[in-house]
Amino acid sequence: MFSLFSEYIAKAFKCLLILLFVSSCEDKNITLVNKGASDYEIVILDSSTKYSSQSAEILQNYLQKISGIKIDIIEESSQSTKTHKVYIGNVLNENLQDQEISIKTENKNLIIAGGSDEALRNAIYEFLERYLNCKWYAPNVEDIPSLKAITLPLNINYNYNPEIKTRTVHSRLFYENHDFADKRKVTYEAFPFYVPNGKVHTFHRFLPEEKFYKSNPEYFALRGNKRLPTQLCLTNKKVLEIVKDSVKAMFQRYPESSVISVSSNDNTQYCECGNCKEIDKEEGSHAGTMIRFVNEVAKSFPDKTISTLAYQYTRKPCKTKPLKNVLITLCSIECDRSAPITEKCTDFADDIKGWSALTENIRIWDYTTQFTNFLAPFPNFNTLQPNIQFFRDYNTKWVFEQHSNNPSELFELRSYLMAKLLWNPDANVDDIITDFTNGYYHEAGSYIKSYVDLIHKELKKHPDFFLFLYGDPSQAFDAYLSPDLLKQYVTFFDEAEKAVADKPEILKRVKVARLSTDYAVLEACRKSISEDFKLSEDTKSLIENFTSVSSEANIVLMNEMGYTVKDYGSAYVKSIQVALQPNIASGKKVTLLTKPKKYANENPQALTDGALGGSNFYSNWLGFEGNHLEAVIDLEEEQEISTVSTAFLQVTNHIVFFPKEVTYYGSIDGNRYSKLGVVLNETPLNKKSKVNDIQYFNLETKPSRLRYIKIKAENHKKAPYWHHGAGLPSWVFADEVIIN
Repeated sequence: MFSLFSEYIAKAFKCLLILLFVSSCEDKNITLVNKGASDYEIVILDSSTKYSSQSAEILQNYLQKISGIKIDIIEESSQSTKTHKVYIGNVLNENLQDQEISIKTENKNLIIAGGSDEALRNAIYEFLERYLNCKWYAPNVEDIPSLKAITLPLNINYNYNPEIKTRTVHSRLFYENHDFADKRKVTYEAFPFYVPNGKVHTFHRFLPEEKFYKSNPEYFALRGNKRLPTQLCLTNKKVLEIVKDSVKAMFQRYPESSVISVSSNDNTQYCECGNCKEIDKEEGSHAGTMIRFVNEVAKSFPDKTISTLAYQYTRKPCKTKPLKNVLITLCSIECDRSAPITEKCTDFADDIKGWSALTENIRIWDYTTQFTNFLAPFPNFNTLQPNIQFFRDYNTKWVFEQHSNNPSELFELRSYLMAKLLWNPDANVDDIITDFTNGYYHEAGSYIKSYVDLIHKELKKHPDFFLFLYGDPSQAFDAYLSPDLLKQYVTFFDEAEKAVADKPEILKRVKVARLSTDYAVLEACRKSISEDFKLSEDTKSLIENFTSVSSEANIVLMNEMGYTVKDYGSAYVKSIQVALQPNIASGKKVTLLTKPKKYANENPQALTDGALGGSNFYSNWLGFEGNHLEAVIDLEEEQEISTVSTAFLQVTNHIVFFPKEVTYYGSIDGNRYSKLGVVLNETPLNKKSKVNDIQYFNLETKPSRLRYIKIKAENHKKAPYWHHGAGLPSWVFADEVIIN
């Protein structure tokens, strides 16, 4: 009897403990939804705007996705007798700054507020991500939990005011998907608030060369003893009047715009007239003439912002302070991306510090992709956070991260990571990458994370490596893209594909992610870096797969010069054909009669080494600056010759042009040469010339027995007057010579 009574007491006590525990948990939590019901309603303040209502609907929608329960939205004045509320708006009358967000609980009510409509929307997404674990990895790729109960801590008291106020990631994922941009809290366009046709490099828009140069050459830069339409003469008063009139007209045409760029053209051919030179000397920087000029423009538009560039020759700060309505856009184009700016680009770091002492109105134009090869491996993830933190610490409220806009290596991850860091520069990068790779690539995520970790680890082993925005994979074949490492990267992606072989949509994502490794392999084969990586019939299947995956993923461009994946595929197939055809010049000695410069180690054997150049001049091309190419190939013995061919590269924005013509000569003794023929450029240089291209200058001649072949490629010598590099030496780049 006593035993039964004791058992009863023990059970009762246990039940009491459970009740107390449950009660205690309930006291420490808010339960928005439980068992298919909610005693909450979403309340919009009477003072709210239509954007507040939209934010409330976003919250309602995601709470329903999570729990299946649609919580009612009501206006403040129409609140029901339901016990608890989710207030959307500043019901606590906090003194919130424009971008500040607030998430709080009070008396079991949830309060989500922001200092502006945009901040309120940011607060909604921050709440969903931070407290309900919602994930948005890419447009239409989200991970939303499914819960029977939605509970929150009782004591939430979260405020956050992002230090970087205008956050832009130059990615079409955001520009084409505004909902996704909202979730990641970045802008919808590269130049928000700007006059549409006045965004950057605007001098040529204000005074077009076609309209003013011939009649008024004095408006333009004096270079040596000649005026050239490369830049404007900023001490010419008439130029100032024309620019002011143009700015006024543009603002009148676009009255909703608040910013316009008054900035240099994209070259370093500044004016060297006496007046401009004197000011720049006095100011200690070529920015001197620029800031004085822009300040004069800004005085006429006190209610607008006049943006200008601290870029290349104007990057160093001057002595004159920019006016308060002048926005300094500071560009990091020259920097090495293998380490933080403070370590490997100290001149730029000093310039930021200098400008921050002159103004608080700074916009950073940073670069995060290899623009000559969008799809190339570019291991710069470890530099992103320290650079953004550095920008933040020196008065930068506006950061434009120039991603490629078009897809590049690990495009979705890059876009996601950049947006995360702009919102919170102190976030944990490794956690972000791990979360993304697991969420976006599912079971394949660990392999892709292993690739990311390894390639960055290998780069660190080469502290002297310059990771350049305008570089090429070929520069890394003895570093992080060595043959052994390429094999390992291929293995990672092979395993990743196997892991999701039964998930077609995820498999597509993995195939797109491995394009950068496939591209590096293709370029390694083009250069024949080892027995495992050389051009062969088998390489055709790799280039076919590369172009097929790219096409299916709507990846069109290989670089910023408009070189397409289709162009690349066609040129690559041609490279295979060239590599596989007989070539009696292969490996033969080359003697140069003119001097090359810088590229391909200035090694004349680049013309006969069997390593073929790609679309970038770093990729095995022998370059000649301002002079013709003249070379002699010794075939070692007399042979019957009927065809000669040489490949040439064109990259017009870098002053690399096809030769005007190529003349081939033949000789038996190496002393007396006879002309075999002349091959003219099929596409003579003009303003509309293809920016990035490869052309084969082929000659078929009457068969002759010859030992020596001489090649002369005629350089343009200088860029034409209409080119942004007018007056500068032009380049000729040549590669493999095929003789049969």
